[in-house]
Amino acid sequence: MTDQACNPTHADADLILKLYDMRREPVMREARRFMGTEFWPQSADDILLLIRDFGSRHNEFLRQVIGYWEMAASFVNRGVLDKELFLDYGNELVFTYAKFRPYLEAVRAATAPTFLGQTEKLITSSARATQMAETMEKRLAAAPSNHARSPSYFRSGKERALISNILP
Repeated sequence: MTDQACNPTHADADLILKLYDMRREPVMREARRFMGTEFWPQSADDILLLIRDFGSRHNEFLRQVIGYWEMAASFVNRGVLDKELFLDYGNELVFTYAKFRPYLEAVRAATAPTFLGQTEKLITSSARATQMAETMEKRLAAAPSNHARSPSYFRSGKERALISNILP
């Protein structure tokens, strides 16, 4: 792990503010609310069901939030945005990663090996981000009663079985 020296510029600050503005867009807020407060995967199958639920509003939310964080992480990974400055405000990215990390291997095997790849690269390249992710994972694991509720976004059992059987 190597932590990039913190030497942010005015351009870094401007990009952070633009990323913040994008998060405030109404549909993005709705997508972030779903991913942060309603979607609590208990298995890789929960994630795969949502990924394969093409055309649903919740699938759109997943793609919007994951795409946003992957884009932001890519900026950091490629040196466009200062890592330490980003991590000052990157708790939501780390939280999203911590929710998905236990299931990443299986999700990648079933979908794409690059799923959350930029996010993972950012987190594993920084001792600070790694510690943040480990802390969030422990908190998530220690409080299952807070999030182990029945996923309201899933379709009926019959529709779930149909989606699972039709789509790879």
